[in-house]
Amino acid sequence: MGSTEDKVTGTANDAVGNVKQTIGKATDNEEMETEGKAQEAKGEAQKSLGHAKDTVGNALGNMGDSIKGN
Repeated sequence: MGSTEDKVTGTANDAVGNVKQTIGKATDNEEMETEGKAQEAKGEAQKSLGHAKDTVGNALGNMGDSIKGN
């Protein structure tokens, strides 16, 4: 999965997790609220992974440029 795809999927999971938490709280459904928290955490992790991939890719690109003398 590429960095952009990780960030998009993470954002979607984050949003769905927030909705599940809200519905769980409103309906006093602890299971749904807990599921929402877990999905939100998964989304945050996916977004972080996407950002880390960008950082590593940029660092490798900069290293390549330095080696080439650019």
